[in-house]
Amino acid sequence: MPDSESENAREFAALHHGDTPLLLPNAWDHASAALLADAGFRAVGTTSLGVAAAAGLSDGARATRAETLRIAKILGADHRHLVSIDAEDGYSDDPAEVADYARELAEAGAVGINLEDGRPGGTLTDPAVHAAKIAAVKEAAPELFVNARTDTYWLDRQREETPARLRAYRDAGADGVFVPGVSDPAQISGLANGFELPLNVLYRPGGPNIAELGDLGVRRVSLGSLLFRVAIGAALEAATAIRDGRTAGQSAPSYADVQRLSG
Repeated sequence: MPDSESENAREFAALHHGDTPLLLPNAWDHASAALLADAGFRAVGTTSLGVAAAAGLSDGARATRAETLRIAKILGADHRHLVSIDAEDGYSDDPAEVADYARELAEAGAVGINLEDGRPGGTLTDPAVHAAKIAAVKEAAPELFVNARTDTYWLDRQREETPARLRAYRDAGADGVFVPGVSDPAQISGLANGFELPLNVLYRPGGPNIAELGDLGVRRVSLGSLLFRVAIGAALEAATAIRDGRTAGQSAPSYADVQRLSG
């Protein structure tokens, strides 16, 4: 990895150990990522739902391998931000195939990858299999920040296995752990303080804010598909408002503003 890319990887890892949690907003294309970078977000993630839905594909079904790599190449070439890629479960049960894909993401300029143990169909991957994927990725692309996600809370399955799964992923070489769906402060604190790795949680509207999550020990807060859902919701709201004779769009970026994002 060239020195500049190594520096980016080290910077991204360091963002997980600051005084406040890393707030990682999730983009789905170049414009959304560039807009976030221009607003001061040094790092952005991708949302697998946003990438999939924008391409007319299903999320969590191993349907977006090529599209995710395409987005990674576009975002990785833009040096305004550091980018972490949501790669579902690596799109394979074969650790070698997942490692090859992770290497492609790193070569595209990504500094991080999310790997989830949720499977197509709503079940959970055997933790030993997921740990093998993590180990293979760290061997193939050692500077890539592996955020090991367990979907025990997200899918509401086998929650009692959460600590053991996280330990297995830590021991396999993960750089951080991600438990989307956990919302109880006591449970968050227990997970945050039960491992040596930075804990990532998903922001929930109406739930603890960034400062409160930081006080619980959380080191990274992702927005997941929230921004994408807000964006398409706002588009629908504007279209229906105009259809119904109401005013809309006053706060939208101008044509010139969007053109500058790709300048």
